[in-house]
Amino acid sequence: MTPADPLGIPYHDHDRVRRLVAVIRYCLEDISLSFDSWESPGHKAPGAYIAVVSGWSVASYADAMGDNRWPEYGRDVLADIDAFYDAARRVTDSCDGAVVVGVDGVVNEQLVRFRSPDDVDVEYEPWMGARHMSALDISTREDVVATLTLSQENGRVSAFENGTFESERPETFASEWRTDA
Repeated sequence: MTPADPLGIPYHDHDRVRRLVAVIRYCLEDISLSFDSWESPGHKAPGAYIAVVSGWSVASYADAMGDNRWPEYGRDVLADIDAFYDAARRVTDSCDGAVVVGVDGVVNEQLVRFRSPDDVDVEYEPWMGARHMSALDISTREDVVATLTLSQENGRVSAFENGTFESERPETFASEWRTDA
């Protein structure tokens, strides 16, 4: 969508979509903070990859990840944040693949593996693993509003938009409000 498109909806700046992305990020941060064994080898840490998309299907650039599915509950992020959080917690502990969320806040049941665009031109950081590099690549697609990741390595939560990103480690989450920061 071009900025001059009088019929387009600017989802990147839409208040409800911004709130949706913020809620997802907050949930990932809370999941990260609730895991207390980041520094302990041998513990399976939670990990996540979530894409907020404006298109009705991602079939042209994603493949289904077999039996990796979102639970029967928590499929409307903003309608029941607690149920979404509980389902996200379950998925981050047991599933592989990316979660697809529409701009309406509805979570697709099937988790996916995204195929990177051929013409992507982004700069990767040394800390980025495959999940983060894919999220950065996919964030450049016109119908992808944002991608978010939770690192299984150290609890880092990253938000990617238009080939750029913000990334924070657990010790800095909400630092402006935390008294222990």
